[in-house]
Amino acid sequence: MKNIAIFVSGNGTNCENIIKHFSGSTEASVALVVSNRADSYALIRAARYNIPTVVIPKSEFNDEAILMETLHRYDIDFIVLAGFLLMIPDFLVKAYDHRMVNIHPALLPKFGGKGMYGRHVHEAVKAAGEKESGITIHWVSNVCDGGEIIAQHSTPLTESDSVDDIAAKVHDLEMLHYPKTIEKAISSL
Repeated sequence: MKNIAIFVSGNGTNCENIIKHFSGSTEASVALVVSNRADSYALIRAARYNIPTVVIPKSEFNDEAILMETLHRYDIDFIVLAGFLLMIPDFLVKAYDHRMVNIHPALLPKFGGKGMYGRHVHEAVKAAGEKESGITIHWVSNVCDGGEIIAQHSTPLTESDSVDDIAAKVHDLEMLHYPKTIEKAISSL
């Protein structure tokens, strides 16, 4: 059984979807939810499923002793970033090489990098007049949104799609594909 830690910063819809997906699995389970924000609604979502939660504020997140001790305490084998907005420190990338995934709300390499998250991405996609958007699930590397791509899924866009419409279409793809892609990545370990 592989233990998963989910790193979150916000609302936690992906987090909850992943928890539900692995509930009852014999291969992996969500053992911990980590947030950099004490007010992250994802912590409440995790508590509803009796998943332990830990808040590691931004000021402590780059402290190798604190972060690694927390992950070792819960025997974490695999890390999932689900709306986590801090850069991952080099020591963690190295420790979880090809055992840490991220989801990006666009088709990388377009609309990635520093400052490109959430609504900012959808606004940029709309402003560029793109005919499609989607999700990119990738291994986490030392380069923001630069890790090797595991999977991409797209959705068509129309000129009349608002930023909120684009966000909703992309969110539907996240709900459908992220848990299954995580499961496939874990089973290949």
